[in-house]
Amino acid sequence: MNRWQLAGKKALITGGSKGIGRAIAEEFLKLSAEVCIVARNETDIENLVDEWREKGWLAQGIAADVADSSQEDEIFTTLGSYWDSLDILVNNVGTNIRKKTVEYSFSEYESVLNTNLSTVFRICQLAYPLLKKSNSGSVVNIASVAGLTHIRTGSPYAMSKAAILQLTRNLAIEWANDNIRVNAVAPWYIRTPLAETVLQNPEYLREVLSKTPMKRIGEPIEVASAVAFLAMPASSYITGQCITVDGGFLINGF
Repeated sequence: MNRWQLAGKKALITGGSKGIGRAIAEEFLKLSAEVCIVARNETDIENLVDEWREKGWLAQGIAADVADSSQEDEIFTTLGSYWDSLDILVNNVGTNIRKKTVEYSFSEYESVLNTNLSTVFRICQLAYPLLKKSNSGSVVNIASVAGLTHIRTGSPYAMSKAAILQLTRNLAIEWANDNIRVNAVAPWYIRTPLAETVLQNPEYLREVLSKTPMKRIGEPIEVASAVAFLAMPASSYITGQCITVDGGFLINGF
């Protein structure tokens, strides 16, 4: 049964204070992992870590903006003061600007690509030495069905998620000899604060549900469960793959 647990595993989760990131962190903690989250709001982190520690969970937090390259080295300096190796990395930070392609300014385009893609690339580079020390490392990148099919607006977002999937495949091969597995999870609409701002439109919600065979919006815990599986010893022969968590949307299409 230890193959279905994360006992003794050390996990770094970016964007871990809200939505999907928080759900992943709490799923890992329930499975007995040690977790360090990174997020921008120091107060949110402190409150959340205190709440988790009161439950007896092993939690740490680092207040930083992973999209700011000047802060990334500091994140790993702090992480190194907690742990000398890393078993699991979850790249969860992401953003979107929902516009038609011709309406984007170049600065908006750069912002989305930097936050969603460049950050993942740099965090993977910085985490590699610690993951290698683990000798059983696992990276899970949070992509999106937008990286696999058209979902109307936000082409830079879709581009960034498609690129994350290719980065996942490349790293899976490059790092296989270091016993580091690299996989991705691609959600559809999940009930998070970010998604709720769009789904408040009743007409759009009806259309989303009409194209989702399971006829409902996903829950953060349903993404977290897939991520946890890919981080477990139970998935030890799986690498370079993408699991869609989408209620059947992708094979149905928009």
